[in-house]
Amino acid sequence: MSGITPSQTVGPYFKYGLTPGGAYQWNDAFGNDLVTPDAAGERIRIVGQIFDGDGKPINDSMLEIWQADAQGRFADSKDSRAIPNSVFKGFGRCGTDSNGAYSFSTIKPGAVPGPDGRFQAPHILLAVYARGMTQQAMTRIYFDGEAANTSDPVLALVPANRRATLIAKREASDIATYRFDVHLQGERETVFFDL
Repeated sequence: MSGITPSQTVGPYFKYGLTPGGAYQWNDAFGNDLVTPDAAGERIRIVGQIFDGDGKPINDSMLEIWQADAQGRFADSKDSRAIPNSVFKGFGRCGTDSNGAYSFSTIKPGAVPGPDGRFQAPHILLAVYARGMTQQAMTRIYFDGEAANTSDPVLALVPANRRATLIAKREASDIATYRFDVHLQGERETVFFDL
């Protein structure tokens, strides 16, 4: 017997998946700027940092977001309300820099219907990939000051004292900017969802 097979993690080998810039002979299909010429709605930026359990920035993680358009429609064949010829796909990907920072330029999503037909507050789905993790961590980004947050059925499942970890805070800037820091572990750990 030659020994134990090493375990696999989801990172930090993301360079191939972070294709913008032509580093590989592959279509640069996804980046961190989701705004397209046909994207109606309020343009926003999502910025933040990814931290490990000791509060140190993670400089080699990758994030993916998926969201509805400003009218609450997903670019998915299962969403019968989707506009099939829309260029806006609501999907983006980026890596963190040396300070664990990331950013996305997009539009603020609209409310989407949940499985029971009740509308969910505007939110963005976020997947975090990082070294030492055997699968991505899934969470949601909700928006500070959004009245619909109080009646969102998914946010209501989260204990009241932990909901703030899912709320992006509005920052003062020329373009609407929301800060959403992710803590993978520790006292300030972000709420993650089992899917």
